[in-house]
Amino acid sequence: MPAPADRSITHHFASLTDPRVDRTKEHQLLDILAIAICAIICGADSWTDIAFFGQHKQAWLQTFLDLPNGIPSHDTFGRVFAALDPRQFETCFLGWIHALSDLLPGQVVAIDGKQLRRSHDWRAGRGAIHMVSAWAAANQLVLGQVKVDDKSNEITAIPELLQALALDGCIVTIDALGCQKEIAAAIVDKKADYVLTLKENQGTLYSDVALLFADLEQNGQRDYQWDSAETIEKGHGRIDLRQCWTIGGAAVRALPAAVDWKGLRSVMKVRDERRLPDKTEVEIRYYISSLTGEAEQLLWAKRTHWSIENGLHWVLDIAFREDESRVRKDHSPHNFAILRHIALNLLKQDTTIKHGIKAKRLAAGWDESYLLQLLSPLLN
Repeated sequence: MPAPADRSITHHFASLTDPRVDRTKEHQLLDILAIAICAIICGADSWTDIAFFGQHKQAWLQTFLDLPNGIPSHDTFGRVFAALDPRQFETCFLGWIHALSDLLPGQVVAIDGKQLRRSHDWRAGRGAIHMVSAWAAANQLVLGQVKVDDKSNEITAIPELLQALALDGCIVTIDALGCQKEIAAAIVDKKADYVLTLKENQGTLYSDVALLFADLEQNGQRDYQWDSAETIEKGHGRIDLRQCWTIGGAAVRALPAAVDWKGLRSVMKVRDERRLPDKTEVEIRYYISSLTGEAEQLLWAKRTHWSIENGLHWVLDIAFREDESRVRKDHSPHNFAILRHIALNLLKQDTTIKHGIKAKRLAAGWDESYLLQLLSPLLN
């Protein structure tokens, strides 16, 4: 494990280039960053909120920050984060989270995108920004994030994010948009495995995999190296049945497109059946993987992928009200998204309060000792 000093905000964020000219630097950049993180942990959702928090907590903040000229105004917070280079900020975030986290082999790292709905600035000709994030399911941590370029999509952002991450021994899961030959190769090059949702426009691969499973069923499962698993969940007036079949070995290597997918070793068919009081819904999906084809492992990885929706995206929307944020100017929405990820990671790592993120944010605003406890991975 890294030494505690290696996790400090001073160590990992000191390389940030201050976008201000010298004559306007009344407040230290790291002080501005620390106040913003504290305020967001405690419920602040705008630059005005952050400045208001700082003014009411100035005496406490001075116990560990210099604050040579007091608390910055909300305009100062807004100007600094509008001009701060988000790429540099992301790099500092990645270094800090790498020191903070200890990814275990076989852990699922889910990658998915999310649009910040009200981050658009129509008058400046900019649409809402779209962020692609990597989520360590077991650690409950955001490992990194990349903003999708305005004239591009997640397909170009995902390789950039993968390149920045340490993924040795992990299982990377991505939905259908990320099912690309280049992305599969990038994951294998990072010494990780992949489970990718197969989409129908991938040449003949989708139809070939579907035919492979049809043949598996019709031939009584005699001619293939295969496995199966299922799960049943009951609750909220419904029954969810998931059935999984996997094929590996020579049958997968013989697929015409297999040579184009680096590391491809198995394919999976999942039948999701949802039984409701008035109807039954069934959906079939196919996946490709660099894993050997144990059905329980692949089905677990597929199910674990969706923890990024519940553990990250849903929390950002419900507890942090991210989709309602009107922070829009220049780099502000991108940098505010990174600040939320820092705050969320600190809140997720606490196990002393057995409540949700919203309750933890309230507790941090009420109890300075608890807030200081949350900040320990940034201050030590």
